[in-house]
Amino acid sequence: MNRRTLLQITAVAALTGASCGAFAQGDFPTRPITLVVPFSPGGTVDIVARTVSEKLGQQLGQPIIIDNRAGAATIIAADYVQKAAPDGYTLLIGTSTTFVVNPIIYPKIPYDSTKSFEPIGVIGSSGLALLANSNVKANTVQELISEIRAKPDSFAYGSHGNGSTVHFAAEMLWSAAKLHGVVHIPYKGSAPAITDLLGGQIPLAFDAIPAASSAAKGNRIKILAVTGEKRSPLLPSVPTIAESGYPGFKMTSWFGIVAPKNLPVAVRDRLEKALQAAIADPALVKRLQDVGFDPQWSASSKYSEMVKADTAILAPIAKASNITATN
Repeated sequence: MNRRTLLQITAVAALTGASCGAFAQGDFPTRPITLVVPFSPGGTVDIVARTVSEKLGQQLGQPIIIDNRAGAATIIAADYVQKAAPDGYTLLIGTSTTFVVNPIIYPKIPYDSTKSFEPIGVIGSSGLALLANSNVKANTVQELISEIRAKPDSFAYGSHGNGSTVHFAAEMLWSAAKLHGVVHIPYKGSAPAITDLLGGQIPLAFDAIPAASSAAKGNRIKILAVTGEKRSPLLPSVPTIAESGYPGFKMTSWFGIVAPKNLPVAVRDRLEKALQAAIADPALVKRLQDVGFDPQWSASSKYSEMVKADTAILAPIAKASNITATN
Protein backbone atom coordinates (compact mmCIF):
# COMPACT_ATOMS: atom_id res chain seq x y z
CA MET A 1 0.00 0.00 0.00
CA ASN A 2 1.55 3.32 -1.06
CA ARG A 3 1.56 6.44 1.07
CA ARG A 4 -1.16 8.22 -0.95
CA THR A 5 -3.59 5.30 -0.62
CA LEU A 6 -2.94 5.08 3.12
CA LEU A 7 -3.71 8.77 3.57
CA GLN A 8 -6.96 8.42 1.63
CA ILE A 9 -8.08 5.47 3.77
CA THR A 10 -7.19 7.32 6.96
CA ALA A 11 -9.17 10.38 5.87
CA VAL A 12 -12.23 8.30 5.00
CA ALA A 13 -12.03 6.49 8.34
CA ALA A 14 -11.82 9.78 10.24
CA LEU A 15 -14.85 11.20 8.42
CA THR A 16 -16.80 8.01 8.98
CA GLY A 17 -15.93 8.00 12.67
CA ALA A 18 -16.96 11.64 13.05
CA SER A 19 -20.26 10.97 11.26
CA CYS A 20 -20.99 7.97 13.47
CA GLY A 21 -20.22 10.00 16.61
CA ALA A 22 -22.53 12.82 15.55
CA PHE A 23 -25.22 10.32 14.57
CA ALA A 24 -24.93 8.53 17.92
CA GLN A 25 -25.33 11.74 19.89
CA GLY A 26 -28.14 12.92 17.64
CA ASP A 27 -30.02 9.66 18.26
CA PHE A 28 -29.76 9.97 22.05
CA PRO A 29 -31.34 8.26 23.89
CA THR A 30 -31.41 4.75 22.50
CA ARG A 31 -32.09 2.95 25.78
CA PRO A 32 -33.70 3.62 29.19
CA ILE A 33 -32.28 6.38 31.40
CA THR A 34 -31.74 6.00 35.14
CA LEU A 35 -32.76 8.84 37.46
CA VAL A 36 -31.11 8.42 40.86
CA VAL A 37 -33.17 9.67 43.81
CA PRO A 38 -31.18 10.33 47.01
CA PHE A 39 -34.11 9.52 49.30
CA SER A 40 -36.27 6.52 50.11
CA PRO A 41 -39.48 5.84 48.16
CA GLY A 42 -42.60 7.74 49.19
CA GLY A 43 -41.14 11.11 50.19
CA THR A 44 -41.60 14.43 48.39
CA VAL A 45 -38.42 14.13 46.30
CA ASP A 46 -39.29 10.58 45.25
CA ILE A 47 -42.85 11.57 44.31
CA VAL A 48 -41.63 14.55 42.29
CA ALA A 49 -38.99 12.42 40.56
CA ARG A 50 -41.50 9.74 39.56
CA THR A 51 -44.05 12.31 38.37
CA VAL A 52 -41.53 14.24 36.28
CA SER A 53 -39.81 11.12 34.92
CA GLU A 54 -43.04 9.88 33.39
CA LYS A 55 -43.45 13.00 31.26
CA LEU A 56 -39.70 13.30 30.61
CA GLY A 57 -39.63 9.74 29.32
CA GLN A 58 -42.44 10.57 26.90
CA GLN A 59 -40.47 13.56 25.62
CA LEU A 60 -37.32 11.47 25.11
CA GLY A 61 -39.03 8.37 23.75
CA GLN A 62 -37.40 6.15 26.38
CA PRO A 63 -38.50 5.06 29.86
CA ILE A 64 -36.91 6.63 32.94
CA ILE A 65 -35.97 4.14 35.65
CA ILE A 66 -36.01 5.41 39.25
CA ASP A 67 -33.09 4.24 41.40
CA ASN A 68 -33.50 5.13 45.10
CA ARG A 69 -30.11 5.46 46.81
CA ALA A 70 -30.87 6.99 50.19
CA GLY A 71 -28.35 7.77 52.90
CA ALA A 72 -25.78 10.22 54.24
CA ALA A 73 -27.89 13.31 53.52
CA THR A 74 -27.92 12.60 49.75
CA ILE A 75 -24.12 12.20 49.60
CA ILE A 76 -24.26 8.51 48.64
CA ALA A 77 -26.42 9.18 45.59
CA ALA A 78 -24.47 12.27 44.52
CA ASP A 79 -21.17 10.43 44.72
CA TYR A 80 -22.58 7.51 42.73
CA VAL A 81 -23.79 9.78 39.92
CA GLN A 82 -20.62 11.86 39.69
CA LYS A 83 -18.68 8.61 39.09
CA ALA A 84 -21.05 7.34 36.42
CA ALA A 85 -20.26 7.50 32.70
CA PRO A 86 -21.00 11.01 31.33
CA ASP A 87 -23.26 9.70 28.58
CA GLY A 88 -26.65 11.01 29.71
CA TYR A 89 -27.97 7.65 30.86
CA THR A 90 -27.42 8.30 34.59
CA LEU A 91 -28.96 11.41 36.12
CA LEU A 92 -29.47 12.70 39.67
CA ILE A 93 -32.37 14.64 41.09
CA GLY A 94 -30.88 16.59 43.97
CA THR A 95 -32.11 19.32 46.28
CA SER A 96 -30.66 22.30 48.11
CA THR A 97 -29.40 19.80 50.66
CA THR A 98 -27.23 18.16 48.00
CA PHE A 99 -25.96 21.25 46.26
CA VAL A 100 -25.89 23.95 48.95
CA VAL A 101 -26.29 22.65 52.50
CA ASN A 102 -23.89 19.69 52.45
CA PRO A 103 -20.88 21.73 51.26
CA ILE A 104 -21.58 24.16 54.11
CA ILE A 105 -22.07 21.77 57.02
CA TYR A 106 -19.68 18.93 56.17
CA PRO A 107 -15.94 19.55 56.48
CA LYS A 108 -15.37 17.23 53.53
CA ILE A 109 -17.65 15.62 50.93
CA PRO A 110 -16.69 13.55 47.87
CA TYR A 111 -18.20 15.91 45.28
CA ASP A 112 -18.17 19.57 44.31
CA SER A 113 -21.56 21.12 43.57
CA THR A 114 -20.25 23.33 40.77
CA LYS A 115 -17.47 21.12 39.36
CA SER A 116 -18.66 17.50 39.61
CA PHE A 117 -21.93 17.79 37.68
CA GLU A 118 -23.39 19.00 34.43
CA PRO A 119 -26.69 20.75 35.27
CA ILE A 120 -29.70 19.87 33.13
CA GLY A 121 -32.14 22.26 34.78
CA VAL A 122 -33.86 23.36 37.99
CA ILE A 123 -37.45 22.17 38.06
CA GLY A 124 -38.94 23.98 41.05
CA SER A 125 -39.04 24.10 44.82
CA SER A 126 -40.83 22.86 47.89
CA GLY A 127 -41.61 25.13 50.80
CA LEU A 128 -41.79 24.34 54.51
CA ALA A 129 -44.35 25.04 57.20
CA LEU A 130 -44.05 26.25 60.78
CA LEU A 131 -46.15 23.99 63.01
CA ALA A 132 -47.29 24.41 66.59
CA ASN A 133 -48.93 22.00 68.99
CA SER A 134 -52.47 23.00 69.95
CA ASN A 135 -51.21 23.73 73.48
CA VAL A 136 -49.29 26.72 72.11
CA LYS A 137 -51.47 29.81 72.50
CA ALA A 138 -50.12 31.63 69.47
CA ASN A 139 -52.01 31.52 66.19
CA THR A 140 -49.65 33.74 64.20
CA VAL A 141 -45.90 34.11 63.85
CA GLN A 142 -45.90 37.44 65.68
CA GLU A 143 -47.90 35.95 68.56
CA LEU A 144 -45.47 33.06 68.70
CA ILE A 145 -42.45 35.36 68.85
CA SER A 146 -44.11 37.30 71.70
CA GLU A 147 -44.92 34.07 73.54
CA ILE A 148 -41.33 32.85 73.24
CA ARG A 149 -39.98 36.20 74.44
CA ALA A 150 -42.26 36.01 77.48
CA LYS A 151 -40.87 32.57 78.36
CA PRO A 152 -37.26 32.47 77.18
CA ASP A 153 -35.56 29.06 77.11
CA SER A 154 -38.87 27.21 77.52
CA PHE A 155 -39.50 26.49 73.83
CA ALA A 156 -38.08 23.74 71.64
CA TYR A 157 -38.59 22.76 68.02
CA GLY A 158 -38.13 19.54 66.13
CA SER A 159 -36.43 19.11 62.77
CA HIS A 160 -35.52 16.32 60.34
CA GLY A 161 -31.96 16.39 61.67
CA ASN A 162 -28.86 18.52 62.06
CA GLY A 163 -28.17 20.61 59.01
CA SER A 164 -31.49 19.81 57.34
CA THR A 165 -33.37 22.53 55.48
CA VAL A 166 -35.95 22.62 58.28
CA HIS A 167 -33.13 23.20 60.78
CA PHE A 168 -31.94 26.15 58.68
CA ALA A 169 -35.49 27.51 58.32
CA ALA A 170 -35.96 27.62 62.08
CA GLU A 171 -32.62 29.25 62.78
CA MET A 172 -33.28 31.82 60.05
CA LEU A 173 -36.54 32.77 61.77
CA TRP A 174 -35.03 33.01 65.25
CA SER A 175 -32.21 35.11 63.80
CA ALA A 176 -34.65 37.42 61.99
CA ALA A 177 -36.66 37.83 65.19
CA LYS A 178 -33.49 38.25 67.30
CA LEU A 179 -34.53 35.37 69.53
CA HIS A 180 -32.17 33.22 71.57
CA GLY A 181 -32.60 30.05 73.57
CA VAL A 182 -35.08 28.10 71.40
CA VAL A 183 -33.82 24.53 71.73
CA HIS A 184 -33.27 22.43 68.62
CA ILE A 185 -34.26 18.75 68.86
CA PRO A 186 -33.09 16.81 65.78
CA TYR A 187 -35.04 13.73 64.75
CA LYS A 188 -34.26 11.03 62.23
CA GLY A 189 -36.84 12.18 59.73
CA SER A 190 -40.25 13.78 59.60
CA ALA A 191 -42.46 11.06 61.11
CA PRO A 192 -40.93 10.93 64.62
CA ALA A 193 -40.89 14.73 64.88
CA ILE A 194 -44.56 14.95 63.91
CA THR A 195 -45.40 12.15 66.37
CA ASP A 196 -43.80 14.06 69.25
CA LEU A 197 -45.45 17.29 68.14
CA LEU A 198 -48.84 15.59 68.15
CA GLY A 199 -48.12 14.10 71.55
CA GLY A 200 -47.06 17.41 73.07
CA GLN A 201 -43.45 16.38 73.69
CA ILE A 202 -42.32 19.36 71.62
CA PRO A 203 -44.30 22.56 71.03
CA LEU A 204 -42.94 23.49 67.59
CA ALA A 205 -41.61 21.95 64.39
CA PHE A 206 -40.83 22.80 60.80
CA ASP A 207 -41.75 20.28 58.10
CA ALA A 208 -42.47 19.92 54.40
CA ILE A 209 -45.83 21.36 53.38
CA PRO A 210 -47.46 18.04 52.33
CA ALA A 211 -46.58 16.44 55.68
CA ALA A 212 -47.72 19.54 57.55
CA SER A 213 -51.02 19.67 55.68
CA SER A 214 -51.71 16.03 56.48
CA ALA A 215 -50.72 16.34 60.14
CA ALA A 216 -52.93 19.38 60.73
CA LYS A 217 -56.15 17.60 59.75
CA GLY A 218 -56.80 16.33 63.26
CA ASN A 219 -56.79 19.85 64.78
CA ARG A 220 -54.04 18.91 67.25
CA ILE A 221 -51.51 20.86 65.18
CA LYS A 222 -51.68 24.45 63.92
CA ILE A 223 -49.88 25.71 60.84
CA LEU A 224 -48.73 29.25 61.59
CA ALA A 225 -46.91 30.10 58.37
CA VAL A 226 -45.07 28.79 55.33
CA THR A 227 -41.49 29.65 54.41
CA GLY A 228 -41.85 30.16 50.66
CA GLU A 229 -41.88 33.37 48.69
CA LYS A 230 -45.61 32.95 48.12
CA ARG A 231 -48.45 31.00 49.69
CA SER A 232 -48.78 27.33 48.96
CA PRO A 233 -51.66 26.10 46.77
CA LEU A 234 -52.13 23.35 49.37
CA LEU A 235 -52.50 25.92 52.17
CA PRO A 236 -53.90 29.07 50.53
CA SER A 237 -55.15 30.55 53.81
CA VAL A 238 -51.78 30.21 55.57
CA PRO A 239 -49.57 33.32 55.30
CA THR A 240 -45.89 33.30 54.48
CA ILE A 241 -43.35 34.29 57.12
CA ALA A 242 -42.53 37.26 54.89
CA GLU A 243 -46.18 38.36 55.18
CA SER A 244 -46.05 37.82 58.94
CA GLY A 245 -43.66 40.66 59.70
CA TYR A 246 -40.37 39.49 58.18
CA PRO A 247 -40.19 40.87 54.63
CA GLY A 248 -37.77 39.05 52.37
CA PHE A 249 -37.82 35.85 54.43
CA LYS A 250 -37.61 32.83 52.16
CA MET A 251 -36.49 29.29 52.78
CA THR A 252 -37.33 26.62 50.22
CA SER A 253 -35.68 23.49 48.98
CA TRP A 254 -35.17 23.67 45.23
CA PHE A 255 -34.82 20.58 43.07
CA GLY A 256 -32.37 20.23 40.23
CA ILE A 257 -31.50 17.47 37.78
CA VAL A 258 -27.83 16.98 36.96
CA ALA A 259 -25.57 14.56 35.09
CA PRO A 260 -21.91 13.65 35.56
CA LYS A 261 -19.41 16.25 34.36
CA ASN A 262 -18.17 16.20 30.75
CA LEU A 263 -21.55 15.31 29.30
CA PRO A 264 -21.52 15.83 25.51
CA VAL A 265 -23.13 19.16 24.60
CA ALA A 266 -25.61 17.56 22.19
CA VAL A 267 -26.78 15.13 24.88
CA ARG A 268 -27.10 17.88 27.48
CA ASP A 269 -29.11 20.05 25.10
CA ARG A 270 -31.42 17.13 24.27
CA LEU A 271 -32.05 16.43 27.96
CA GLU A 272 -32.54 20.09 28.81
CA LYS A 273 -35.08 20.72 26.04
CA ALA A 274 -37.01 17.56 26.95
CA LEU A 275 -37.04 18.44 30.66
CA GLN A 276 -38.18 22.01 29.96
CA ALA A 277 -41.02 20.72 27.79
CA ALA A 278 -42.04 18.23 30.48
CA ILE A 279 -42.17 20.89 33.21
CA ALA A 280 -44.29 23.13 30.97
CA ASP A 281 -47.01 20.50 30.61
CA PRO A 282 -50.18 21.79 32.38
CA ALA A 283 -51.23 18.33 33.58
CA LEU A 284 -47.79 17.77 35.13
CA VAL A 285 -47.85 21.19 36.78
CA LYS A 286 -51.20 20.36 38.40
CA ARG A 287 -49.99 16.98 39.66
CA LEU A 288 -46.89 18.55 41.19
CA GLN A 289 -48.85 21.35 42.84
CA ASP A 290 -51.20 18.77 44.35
CA VAL A 291 -48.27 17.30 46.32
CA GLY A 292 -47.09 20.72 47.53
CA PHE A 293 -44.38 21.25 44.92
CA ASP A 294 -43.99 24.54 43.06
CA PRO A 295 -42.81 23.74 39.51
CA GLN A 296 -40.69 26.57 38.11
CA TRP A 297 -38.27 25.95 35.28
CA SER A 298 -34.75 27.43 35.37
CA ALA A 299 -32.27 26.62 32.62
CA SER A 300 -28.99 24.87 33.34
CA SER A 301 -27.16 28.20 33.03
CA LYS A 302 -28.91 29.40 36.23
CA TYR A 303 -27.80 26.43 38.34
CA SER A 304 -24.42 27.81 39.45
CA GLU A 305 -25.99 31.20 40.21
CA MET A 306 -28.56 29.56 42.49
CA VAL A 307 -25.89 27.53 44.30
CA LYS A 308 -23.79 30.65 44.93
CA ALA A 309 -26.76 32.81 45.95
CA ASP A 310 -28.11 30.28 48.47
CA THR A 311 -24.64 29.58 49.84
CA ALA A 312 -24.21 33.29 50.51
CA ILE A 313 -27.45 33.26 52.54
CA LEU A 314 -27.07 29.96 54.42
CA ALA A 315 -23.35 29.98 55.23
CA PRO A 316 -23.65 32.93 57.67
CA ILE A 317 -26.67 31.28 59.32
CA ALA A 318 -24.67 28.06 59.78
CA LYS A 319 -21.78 29.97 61.31
CA ALA A 320 -23.91 32.10 63.63
CA SER A 321 -25.99 29.14 64.82
CA ASN A 322 -23.11 26.64 64.80
CA ILE A 323 -24.93 24.31 62.38
CA THR A 324 -22.79 21.35 61.39
CA ALA A 325 -23.51 17.80 60.36
CA THR A 326 -22.73 16.55 63.87
CA ASN A 327 -23.97 19.19 66.30
